[in-house]
Amino acid sequence: MTWYKIPDFQFTGKPFIKKVKVNSKGICLVGYEGDIYALSSTCPHAGGELSGGWCRNGKLICPIHRYSYDIHTGKGDPGQNDFIDTYPVEIREDGVYIGMTSFFERFKQAFK
Repeated sequence: MTWYKIPDFQFTGKPFIKKVKVNSKGICLVGYEGDIYALSSTCPHAGGELSGGWCRNGKLICPIHRYSYDIHTGKGDPGQNDFIDTYPVEIREDGVYIGMTSFFERFKQAFK
């Protein structure tokens, strides 16, 4: 896994939703109850930009059709039969980092 620092970002502990680019990938950052969660930025249902949505009860809500995704697991609500990717987050002294595994790393792990 490779850790990428989020440029020009400071975590204040306040709630937020923000889209960032990490390793050429759009990531939706969610500040919720004092923690930061990193999820895919695009809704798999209709391609909506999730950073334009809102967070309620630990779920990220898509602004287009109100599909919702658990910010801890990425799992969609019952009946949706979908999910979004989640990424590990580390808050370090020098900033906030997101962990990503490359396709090659995932491929190698699958054949160990």
